[in-house]
Amino acid sequence: MNEQHDPVRRAVMMALAALPLSRTSSVLADSAVRQTGSRTLVAYFSRSGSTRVVAGLIQRALGTDLFEIRPAAAYPEDYLKTVEQARQERDAGYEPPLEAMISNMTLYDTVFLGFPIWGETTPPVIRAFMSEHDLSGKTLIPFITHGGYGLGSSHTVLASHAPKARLSKGFAMEADQERQTMNRVESWLSTVKSNV
Repeated sequence: MNEQHDPVRRAVMMALAALPLSRTSSVLADSAVRQTGSRTLVAYFSRSGSTRVVAGLIQRALGTDLFEIRPAAAYPEDYLKTVEQARQERDAGYEPPLEAMISNMTLYDTVFLGFPIWGETTPPVIRAFMSEHDLSGKTLIPFITHGGYGLGSSHTVLASHAPKARLSKGFAMEADQERQTMNRVESWLSTVKSNV
């Protein structure tokens, strides 16, 4: 992907991601979970917004609590820099510190865990989330978005980081809408540039 198109991509995806999921009573501004009485949690990490949309659909359909997983230090805005940082973290086995954690995982029987595939595996921040939270005895249901390269080693990572959880098959979706949107906007902008 060309770096000069990254700001357009980010702006379009952030606008699209914000539309379907507004903050609900189950999410606090500081990313902590507010207990709503649900024994089910939807925890997710999203960079471009595709996984956030899926998380919002699950949360609204099932009336669950919702928690956005964020690293303490945000990944770079630049896509290529994020890819390189994630590669380095993956290769080093680094698990970044989290911005916030769930204080009482015992409240949940089921955890829907959402993330995009990065470098053919789970993002380092997801490994960190699983290392920091005891998922023993819980039903763990992954929902995964990817750019067309499949699930990679994500199932193996989930099983190794949550060995005492009941790992369900879950849901996976190629998030090609992002690429289609980006390509259409870039194509349109190339015609507009000549008139500006």
